[in-house]
Amino acid sequence: MSLGAPASSPASSEQPTGTSAFPALVPKLRFPEFRDGRAWVGKKLGEITEFSSGGTPPKDNPSFWSGSIPWISASAMHETRVRSSELNVSEAAIGNGTRIAPKGSLLMLVRGSMLFNRVPICVAEVDVAFNQDVKSLSVGQNVSGEFLLHQLLAAESRIPVDKTGIGAGKIDTDALTQFDVGVPTRAEQQKIAECLSTLDELIGAESQKLDALNAHKKGLMQQLFPREGETLPRLRFSEFRSAPAWAVKVGCDLFANRKEAGETGLPIYSVTINDGMIPRASFDRDFYDIEDPAGNKKVCKGDIAYNMMRMWQGAQGVAAEDCMVSPAYVVLAPKAGACSDFFAYLFKLPHVLLLLTATSRGLTKDRLRLYFDDFARMRLCVPQFEEQQRIASCLSSLDDLIAAQSDQLETLKTHKKGLMQQLFPSPSQVEART
Repeated sequence: MSLGAPASSPASSEQPTGTSAFPALVPKLRFPEFRDGRAWVGKKLGEITEFSSGGTPPKDNPSFWSGSIPWISASAMHETRVRSSELNVSEAAIGNGTRIAPKGSLLMLVRGSMLFNRVPICVAEVDVAFNQDVKSLSVGQNVSGEFLLHQLLAAESRIPVDKTGIGAGKIDTDALTQFDVGVPTRAEQQKIAECLSTLDELIGAESQKLDALNAHKKGLMQQLFPREGETLPRLRFSEFRSAPAWAVKVGCDLFANRKEAGETGLPIYSVTINDGMIPRASFDRDFYDIEDPAGNKKVCKGDIAYNMMRMWQGAQGVAAEDCMVSPAYVVLAPKAGACSDFFAYLFKLPHVLLLLTATSRGLTKDRLRLYFDDFARMRLCVPQFEEQQRIASCLSSLDDLIAAQSDQLETLKTHKKGLMQQLFPSPSQVEART
């Protein structure tokens, strides 16, 4: 599917029918066999498509609810690019070939048409029914639904959205009929759709790998840490299988409360729920709290800092270097026998988060605070230091794999975005008038 090879065949003479109010459109990047072909034709979306809304299946027709008729609701559609076969439609519904004529407002979406709610989502691979919150876009004979979907996704930032009333945040279908698109020959449409669909499949496969790694980590943590009320995990590394059961210790036996003032020259960090401690300079926003070192707290490398207003949600992390944090944070300095990296994982376990919630003070969840004095009395089940280190090392290595896979996925998404900008005419071309 080379984009750089010499032209291998002449372009198709097929062109979309209808008049055009636009100048000739030529993308920056074309496949070799279309480089000497005709320019794209500018169209209003309403000229080549037909919009319709669905309806809720009647309750007295159990076929819709038992799976004998394929049916999709808005709740089954997410803000992701998926195939209709991956939506919440049963295999029985897709596989049995049932085609029952719709009644009343219930509509059937013809295979090859587009489904969307707030954004274009997918092109139907099977005939399906859909409810009133889902819109369909049926394409004309000379237009590929897959091609049109990719072009709309490439121009997503320009798609008109209704920002008022009950339908706020949804695509404005009336305005969308006047949306400008470029249409090449059917052969070039198919080539572009195949290229981007192949890239989508690769992105989907890499996304599944990332999901599998995250699921593996979650399952591994459930095995490496004892369940609530127990002192032995389901899985131990071979060198610790004959070691004693984990001991119950209180927080003040494991950590001291570091209250040192910040020092000039140290970077300022913030604590996040998902990513632990992050340099404040990496955030794309301004902070208005104390910048004076003396007004911040010092954190030494290996300490755990936590946001006492969000610790019950897991807002904590281990410092990778000496740094400073807001005075609203609590800084835990590990004592002998405490491995900070181990506790950073421990504090993410569901039953430990419940314990952190119960230990925090506040009338409502948005006012909960975990002070050090309360943390100091918390009872935590922990192994010997060497086993703590082994568990932390294992999970840290898995986190490195997850981060690498996440980076690879983002690289592919960035590549696709850049490719789409090249394969479709620029907005200024599409919007230009003669």
